[in-house]
Amino acid sequence: MLDGNMVCSCLVMAPEAQGKKIETIEGMAKGDQLHALQKKFIEFAALQCGICTPGFLMASRALLAKNKNPTETEVRYWLAGNLCRCTGYDKIVRAVMEVAADMRGAAR
Repeated sequence: MLDGNMVCSCLVMAPEAQGKKIETIEGMAKGDQLHALQKKFIEFAALQCGICTPGFLMASRALLAKNKNPTETEVRYWLAGNLCRCTGYDKIVRAVMEVAADMRGAAR
């Protein structure tokens, strides 16, 4: 995240980031306390090799910061820029939807 906006980190030149607020997966947990999304990804086995996981988690957090009640289609659209070859996406989407429901206090 660069100044609160999702960016493809591989496409941002270092001078473009100078003086900007940069958020990465390393700042998502608070010490030993995992973020709700990180917990649900583990619970739902929404990660396997782990290469895509940071991007999915950061994008999911950005989505839920803007929309606490996304539809499955909205989640899939929001995460479309992240590629996963291991999970098939369903577990990832279910984990995000579950966190959204928890944030709203919705019954499942």
